Amino acid sequence: MSKYPFESIEPKWQKYWDEHKTFKVTEDEKFPKEKRMYVLDMFPYPSAAGLHVGHPEGYTATDIYCRYLRMNGYNVLHPMGYDAFGLPAENYAIKTGTHPKTTTNANIEHFTQQIKSLGFSYDWDRCVSTCEPDYYKWTQWIFLQLYKKGLAYEAETPINWCPSCLTGLANEEVKEGKCDRCGSQVTHKTIRQWILKITDYADRLDADLEGLDWPESVKAMQHNWIGKSTGAEVTFTVADKDGKPTDKNLTVYTTRCDTLFGATYMVVSPEHKIIDAITTDEQKAAVKAYQQEAAKKSDLERTDLAKDKTGVFSGSYAINPVNGKLIPIWIADYVLISYGTGAIMAVPAHDDRDWEFAKKFNLPIIEVLKSEVDVQKQAWTQDGIHVNSEFLDGLNKKDAIAKMLEFLEEKKIGRKAINYKLRDWVFSRQRYWGEPIPLVHCPDCGTVPVPEEELPLTLPEVKTYQPTGTGESPLAAIDSWVNCKCPKCGKAAKRETNTMPQWGGSCWYYLRYLDPKNNDKFCSEKAEKYWMPVDLYIGGAEHAVLHLLYARFWHKVLYDCGVVSTKEPFQRLINQGMITSFAFQRKNKTLVPVDEVEEKDGKHYEKATGEELEQIVAKMSKSLKNVVNPDDEIKAYGADSVRMYEMFMGPLTMSKPWATQGIVGIHRFLEKVWAVSEKPMADIDISGKLEDKALISARKTFAQTIKKVTEDTATLNFNTAISQMMIFINEVSKLPEVPKAMWSDFVKVLSPYAPHLGEELWEKLGNKESIAYVQWPTFNEEHTKDDMKTIVVMVNGKKRDTFEAAPGTSDDVLKETALARDGVKKFTDGFEIVKCIIVKDKLVNLVVK
Repeated sequence: MSKYPFESIEPKWQKYWDEHKTFKVTEDEKFPKEKRMYVLDMFPYPSAAGLHVGHPEGYTATDIYCRYLRMNGYNVLHPMGYDAFGLPAENYAIKTGTHPKTTTNANIEHFTQQIKSLGFSYDWDRCVSTCEPDYYKWTQWIFLQLYKKGLAYEAETPINWCPSCLTGLANEEVKEGKCDRCGSQVTHKTIRQWILKITDYADRLDADLEGLDWPESVKAMQHNWIGKSTGAEVTFTVADKDGKPTDKNLTVYTTRCDTLFGATYMVVSPEHKIIDAITTDEQKAAVKAYQQEAAKKSDLERTDLAKDKTGVFSGSYAINPVNGKLIPIWIADYVLISYGTGAIMAVPAHDDRDWEFAKKFNLPIIEVLKSEVDVQKQAWTQDGIHVNSEFLDGLNKKDAIAKMLEFLEEKKIGRKAINYKLRDWVFSRQRYWGEPIPLVHCPDCGTVPVPEEELPLTLPEVKTYQPTGTGESPLAAIDSWVNCKCPKCGKAAKRETNTMPQWGGSCWYYLRYLDPKNNDKFCSEKAEKYWMPVDLYIGGAEHAVLHLLYARFWHKVLYDCGVVSTKEPFQRLINQGMITSFAFQRKNKTLVPVDEVEEKDGKHYEKATGEELEQIVAKMSKSLKNVVNPDDEIKAYGADSVRMYEMFMGPLTMSKPWATQGIVGIHRFLEKVWAVSEKPMADIDISGKLEDKALISARKTFAQTIKKVTEDTATLNFNTAISQMMIFINEVSKLPEVPKAMWSDFVKVLSPYAPHLGEELWEKLGNKESIAYVQWPTFNEEHTKDDMKTIVVMVNGKKRDTFEAAPGTSDDVLKETALARDGVKKFTDGFEIVKCIIVKDKLVNLVVK
């Protein structure tokens, strides 16, 4: 019996698919809309490290599904490309002097080779890369549509600043107070930025989630990030040092305007624009020092409930609009400029943070909701009937809010308002390796768009990629590129030197896949209407409030421009689980790299210290040396083994650890499949009556296998489909010769999972064409049924016997057979049978007395 030759089979079929363009797809009108499927993988960033075994998990899932769909008569769009701009290539350029494009293209070539080695059925003619001018021409074009609609604006604004990457970050790029890219602690800095008005779309982004087939957890994350709330904007007049009204106002947003009588002080964010105007001379030095300290903290640090409250008095007061009382205006970092108006009215009796602040700085605490505690000793944060609130006394929350709103609107000092936690998207980066923003600054005309016919505005060659750290990108130093003529008046002007963030190109890549060679449009109307929306999108949950939110925003803008036909880009979303690895942990919970661990007598110890370590499951990382390279696994076991193991490890959406013994087991299964293919193939008709018991059993298992693999592949339950295939191979291995028709159909259902082996076995059966578009097999439902059912007999609730019966046996026969069993007779003879309960094909339950 010959060995399973995966080393020669896999390159053979990869070459075949490449040369024959097996998976090239066109907008063929013979396929009705319901027979077209757009299946998408999240855009990979081509890092120098290449793929690890976690990356292909989602790609394998979509590939199996796409192959299954093609065999079921669907026209399937399944593309791949690269999110190629971004900081890693630029940081590498700074270290080595290598142009980021050189590094990026080398990484793309490596990624492509790795992806092709796994046999994925992508239409490579549609491959795109965001750093190519013919791609980012259209990223720039979309930016100009945003600009023309008033959705892109320039502002000097306090932003998240990464001191390591030396660039601004959007809120979504900050995780637990640290830069999502490099892990450095984020601070704040006020610099000139381009900002996109994503908040103009907040309501639609929030409401339209309900029509999407997405995980509820991702919807909840987006709902929470958008953070829609209904409340009121209330205007406080600022008083001078003598308590007299001035012409300055301070507006706050509050969801509880009914508690205004309890407002005893105000707080503004350290970045608030009013600070210079309200700070008295005596307080200027203290306020300046406080602002400098606050700038060093992340938003997470500032809003930590457990932290000690800090603040400084501005020296000025505001007038409470409902009772005319003077209340001091403080500056404190627990209020963020990014939420509401950047100012709050503090009601310390009924808010924990305000209460702690009031206690620390000896500020008044006034109860306005009837409390069950002494508010001088702790805040009462639950609801209650209003007290100490003049015209609101005795009212509940709902009625009090309504009456206060009526009062505020009548006096023209407040109004009902909707607020969002979502902030406008900081869109520019002070770096080189990104799309140039196609705008020109003219001293006479102001900011002028680059004419669309002159796009793309390409990046210039530079000698140094080092960011300035001052808020300008390396482009600012290229005079020959920066200095230009105004497109409007022709006078000397300067180009915008900030570049777009990495997210720019990845916001719309799914649309460029539709028509990647089009020089006149980002995609044709015909292609967009043929394929959109994306039917299935698989990727990591970490993009919930980054890419997924940004892409939805851009798509809605394009919809409003009339250039796309759907309101949402991605109809169905699935988050694959993470493939983890093993790591080793000290008693103090710190982790030890794998190469610094030795094993003795089944236990693990740190080489340097001898400390015994605990083996745990952890994320794959270069620092822990626990990354598994798919190239090594493919070389040892073959791509089909890697693919099937990735799917066999557990449900697609669950995280699971990589284990070598698991892939060994899958490899043995494929060897067993190969061994069965070496058996004699017989022209046996398995559709009619069979006499051979082994053949009858194999036929039943075969029908059950086709049924289960069909159902489980359609529902993406790949692990259980593979389990059923294993059952079939164990059964068919027992036959001296294999019915050719049965084997042919099994090869079809195996082929999406192990496509190289599937093609080879299909060819081995004498077929000339690829298996990729062969019709998916059907099965006889009758053949799936068990020949006999085990019936349990219970007497007065206790199991007394069992017997075999044909499926569907009548209740009368089941009862008669049960009463005749020896194990039952001794508990029923001489007793009266008062009840007989029968569960078809399962149970006879006798009640006797």
